[in-house]
Amino acid sequence: MKVLVLNCGSSSIKYQLINMANGTDVLAKGLLERVGMDNSELTHQSKDKDKVKTIQPVKDHTVGINLILEALLNPEHGVIKDKYEIDVVGHRVVHGGEKFSGSVLITQEIIDKMEECSDLAPLHNPANLKGIYAIQKLLPELKQCGVFDTAFHQTMPEHVYLYGIPYEMYEKHKVRRYGFHGTSHGFVSQKACDILGVDIKTQKIITCHLGNGASIAAIKDGKSYDTSMGLTPVEGLIMGTRCGDLDLGALLFLMEKENLDLKKASDLINKQSGMIGLSGVSSDMRDIEQKAENGNHRARLALDMYNYRVKKYIGAYAAAMGGVDLIIFTGGIGENAGTTREGVMKGLEFLGIDFNYELNSKTRGVDMMLTNENSKVKVMAITTNEELVIAIEAMKTIKN
Repeated sequence: MKVLVLNCGSSSIKYQLINMANGTDVLAKGLLERVGMDNSELTHQSKDKDKVKTIQPVKDHTVGINLILEALLNPEHGVIKDKYEIDVVGHRVVHGGEKFSGSVLITQEIIDKMEECSDLAPLHNPANLKGIYAIQKLLPELKQCGVFDTAFHQTMPEHVYLYGIPYEMYEKHKVRRYGFHGTSHGFVSQKACDILGVDIKTQKIITCHLGNGASIAAIKDGKSYDTSMGLTPVEGLIMGTRCGDLDLGALLFLMEKENLDLKKASDLINKQSGMIGLSGVSSDMRDIEQKAENGNHRARLALDMYNYRVKKYIGAYAAAMGGVDLIIFTGGIGENAGTTREGVMKGLEFLGIDFNYELNSKTRGVDMMLTNENSKVKVMAITTNEELVIAIEAMKTIKN
């Protein structure tokens, strides 16, 4: 079975074509950027072949996905001879609200429910839906599956996911904690337990998905118990451009003092804050680390704040679960930035962590145990693969 995985953003489309018949064979992958512009750029790479770049106008997602299909069918750098070699399309959908606790076969009824969730994720869900509509137009006979970022966290108990606002606001508008990166948190926690040879249902796990967007999850007995992101992806950790936890009173104060309307306030906390706002350097951790090494105070401050926030959530979730057996670092930063992992781990020895700092400094982009043999709490770097999770879920959904 060949699964085309689509992750559609407002102006980008990330994709992989995965052959699930022989395990998990990635036949091709790529990224289309600047959708809606005259200089849209498609970077496509087929298995065992060089990358190919194409620059041309792409007015919308339908044109973009058609361009991706043409790349997959191309005689020189393609991997299929007919578009109907694709058995199913799996879509990443950011917000499923309370309507979806698992992956679903997409029907008109499902699309209507997804549309209803768009208010909860106005920057993400409409873009995800554009990919679904494009496939309906280009490949109307093909089955599609929706895999939701929020689904994994639907096991959180009520006292964890509710906010301290009038209960009527939850009843009327479903304002509550939903959490994101669910496919990644679920995948790496199970993968780590498989490597260790332990039953996930016996473990208390803290997963740290650290990338430009970042979140932490407390996973108890194989189920999400708590997570740092909330109604939206703004809450929780300091991220590339998002502020993370912020006193709401401070935001109201700034809106008044800076004469910010809702759009400008949203831009402030989503696009101008986090590491780029603190450091004044970049949203990229590598650039910030380089400046910090050269003595830039704000860059050093941003890194210290980032590490502290992660450390604080680990401590909080260990308390919430009554202990922790395993801590996992994943995502672009979590898998590759040894200095970030070191900064987070320092001071957590009281939990029973015997961290191997030398091994940590050499570990990048691989699955690796980062603690010494006698460590009571194990710490691991685990590579995530959200596209693979979507492909697996799509295949399961179709078979069911």
